[in-house]
Amino acid sequence: MSRTRGGREGEERSARVGDVLPGLLRRLGIAKEVASQEALVAWGPAVGPHIAGVTRATAVANGVLFVSVRSSAWLSELNMMKRELLRKLNAGCTEGRIERIIFRLDSR
Repeated sequence: MSRTRGGREGEERSARVGDVLPGLLRRLGIAKEVASQEALVAWGPAVGPHIAGVTRATAVANGVLFVSVRSSAWLSELNMMKRELLRKLNAGCTEGRIERIIFRLDSR
């Protein structure tokens, strides 16, 4: 039987969540989707302060990042820059890469 650190015979061995979670996510088949959620945080640093100031990454689903844009002029400009923005966003990313960006006019 296993023991915990300093535990008694028959007790389950404890593990750190950070050590177990990646394997669990892979077994559940959702590791890629969970990793892709990082794009919500990575958007601003990847595109820089100027673009981040007029956009807001709002959701990720099935490899698609949804981004709200402040004006129609910026919407047009960013649509022309999609390939470059995808390259920057996915730089160094091995799992959970973003395959597509959809820009939407911010309705707020």
